Amino acid sequence: QVQLVESGGGLVQPGGSLRLSCAISGNIDDIYTVGWYRLGPGKRREVVAAITSGETTNNADYADSVKGRFIISRDNAKNTVYLQMNSLKSEDTAVYYCHVGTQSGSTMEDTWGQGTQVTVSS
Repeated sequence: QVQLVESGGGLVQPGGSLRLSCAISGNIDDIYTVGWYRLGPGKRREVVAAITSGETTNNADYADSVKGRFIISRDNAKNTVYLQMNSLKSEDTAVYYCHVGTQSGSTMEDTWGQGTQVTVSS
């Protein structure tokens, strides 16, 4: 199992930037994917960005709506995943959740952070 603690949300004006952090503890070695999802008002939960760890490569995938504006990264030394959000728009307003997928043998598990509110408004 892993535990997640998110931070970094807040209120920002359109065009501004924020960086979300997700500190991970527990069975780090079982992690096969980390990512960020969001749930906006009146919208369905959507994946924002995700990194899947392969044997030789790390691939980052982004929602079309955030490509070129958001960057997901992982600091293995700090066991922390970041989401750098630039050129924020009002439609980016949502609660953002860190997600980690783990696999131990045939057992797969999803773990979610507590969520952090991001509000983009003037």
